Amino acid sequence: MSHGTKKPREIEQEQLAVGFQIAPMIDVVFVIMLFFMVMVGSVKVERELKSQLPGLAPPSADAPQELPDEITVGVEESGAVTLNDEEFDTGRPDKKLPTFTDTLKRLKQEADNRQAKVIVTIQAEEQATYERVIDVLNALAVAKVANVTFTVGSDPGF
Repeated sequence: MSHGTKKPREIEQEQLAVGFQIAPMIDVVFVIMLFFMVMVGSVKVERELKSQLPGLAPPSADAPQELPDEITVGVEESGAVTLNDEEFDTGRPDKKLPTFTDTLKRLKQEADNRQAKVIVTIQAEEQATYERVIDVLNALAVAKVANVTFTVGSDPGF
């Protein structure tokens, strides 16, 4: 053995070619394609779905079509409450509106006897108090009237 100068071993490093690997990408594409092919069988076409809107009964040929009773309730700035332009409970500031409530109950009972709906539109003036509108809603709840809509102001464009 010679004790001469010893060269350190040089480790050859392989040059790694960093590039785009196509094989894993093809595998991913096939997995995604398989997923969509399996899922397409479970999707229902929208036209096949049957839907029934709430409150709409299918019309029958033998039953006469009864038009709903439309009632307009006005709430004025002064607190006066009108039912189809007739004032109720104006002399007393009672929150329960007894005459108005009794009239609503009677109208609801008559409509139920004829198997008709009662539709109430509350037309509150712009400066009417919310408290009075709530009094009217409470009277409608006592009379068991459920179909209620609102308009505000007196603009005919509404």
